[in-house]
Amino acid sequence: MKLEGYRVLDLSLFLPGPHFTMMMADHGAEVISLEPPSGEPVRQIGLKQNGESVWFRNVFRGKKSINLNLKSEEGKQAFYKLCETVDVIVEAFRPGVVDRLGIDYKTIQKHNPKIVYCSISAYGQSGPKRLNPAHDLSIQADSGAVFINQGQDAKPAQPGMPVADMAGSLMAFSGVLMALLRAERTGKGDYLDISMQDSLVAWYANVMGPPFAENRSPVPKMERSWGGAAMYQIYETLDGEYLTLGGSEVKFAENLLTALGREDLIELCKKPPGESQQDVIAFLAETFKGKSLAHWTEFFKNLDVCWSPVRSLNEAIRDEHLVSRKMLITDSEGNHHLGVPIKYQSEPAKPNLSLPSFSQHTESVLSELGYSDQDISKMREQGCFR
Repeated sequence: MKLEGYRVLDLSLFLPGPHFTMMMADHGAEVISLEPPSGEPVRQIGLKQNGESVWFRNVFRGKKSINLNLKSEEGKQAFYKLCETVDVIVEAFRPGVVDRLGIDYKTIQKHNPKIVYCSISAYGQSGPKRLNPAHDLSIQADSGAVFINQGQDAKPAQPGMPVADMAGSLMAFSGVLMALLRAERTGKGDYLDISMQDSLVAWYANVMGPPFAENRSPVPKMERSWGGAAMYQIYETLDGEYLTLGGSEVKFAENLLTALGREDLIELCKKPPGESQQDVIAFLAETFKGKSLAHWTEFFKNLDVCWSPVRSLNEAIRDEHLVSRKMLITDSEGNHHLGVPIKYQSEPAKPNLSLPSFSQHTESVLSELGYSDQDISKMREQGCFR
């Protein structure tokens, strides 16, 4: 596998860090998670399947679990020894915590000059908001994402996806891989300052027209991506279901409106989104409301138009296409896991679906570092780990 031979020490919790290090584990990296004395919080969050949190199962598979008391001298020395053996360190404390613990990049770099050290935080390691506490919703709200996530009532809605968390995960993943590539060539590691807010804002490339070109905020329901375009829109059907049109290209409008006998509306779809397309939106809304989703499914079967029914999450994740793509996988005990989205032809991922118990690998990792059984027993008695 692509990352076989790399070793990762993960101090992060919840979603961004654990998700991206799990992806590294899926592709062969050895990932050692240093859990706090109370354990990774998501072990206990949300619904469980066969005794394990579904959330935990989908960010922690294939990892090793250790626990070290970094406030004890012996625990810290063991941590330094471990750092000498790893390629990557990931942490997601609030800025300043690793400095107080003595496990910051400058300190670790002395033990391992080739280390790639990645800090993930809400607002980054610099700037006026660096110390502000925040999770995904706060970041989305503070960054404008909740504002643009409006319904047709012009009120912001609770976001359905943790996009700030996941943007942070993916930026950290790509950043670490670039740093590892450079370290292979130069022998020098690097430090990554990954901000969830930076990562989210970087996704705004296709929505910045009004702020950049006209120095204004968009009116979401009048903009192309959020309700102003007839061919990029959500419509209700007769039976209370919903369908979406998801392609604003004129060719799709021509195909649909011709099939519906309203070629006269095609020219409106060539105009900018907003007021000029309201007549098309009204026609399509009335038309789709007149028949069931089953009728429209048959109608679209041989029509070249970007469309999709609005599926429930439970239905969607079990769709035969995703199953065929191995994005829904099941282990030997019947537990469900999300699959691996990065699909190599050569050396594909081989996710290890096993989960560690808390601190399961502490003693074996300490033994690998040269500690004797007597040393390890003494460290346990001294409270260096649980």
